[in-house]
Amino acid sequence: MIAPLEEVIEQLRALPGIGRKSAERVVFHLLNSPAAEVARLSDAIGRIKTEVKHCSRCHNFAVGELCDICANPKREQGLICVVGRPWEILKIERTGAYRGLYHVLGGLVSPLDEVGTADLTIGSLIERIEREGTKEIILALEPKLEGELTGMHIVSLVKPLGVKISQIAQGIPVGRDLEFADEVTLGRALQGRIEL
Repeated sequence: MIAPLEEVIEQLRALPGIGRKSAERVVFHLLNSPAAEVARLSDAIGRIKTEVKHCSRCHNFAVGELCDICANPKREQGLICVVGRPWEILKIERTGAYRGLYHVLGGLVSPLDEVGTADLTIGSLIERIEREGTKEIILALEPKLEGELTGMHIVSLVKPLGVKISQIAQGIPVGRDLEFADEVTLGRALQGRIEL
């Protein structure tokens, strides 16, 4: 195969969920597309790293100081749903069952991967709870060991603050990533959350 094509295929294969055949289909599509369309795609990809930052309040992706959710005064300000990664917010938002705020941890505690509590944004979550007068924290962490370890640590820090803390109901299969749950199941899990 021609060297530039192979290089693009290999770069695409490095992305999650894209194997060789998918990468080849994308490359051949781009080769058959107008140059202006390929340039727009290239420009959009380049802007991701220069324009998209982390929200200074919740650590979600944002263009500017605050993400759209934090900047929306119509959101329920006393309610924070804690997730591991920004893309989990999209799944929850699609349910239409939640109107509060979020906090993104940036991952989960994982001793095998050498990720500890200090590597996550748990400290800024606690500061935020104290500063903003939060009434309830909802843990929407993946139902696997890493999510449980992370949740237990957060509970130990939040309980002494007198803030209600709950977790989404167990409609999510154990060991599955939140990312793969359907919107109906996730919405029901949010509505059926249990206090910890």
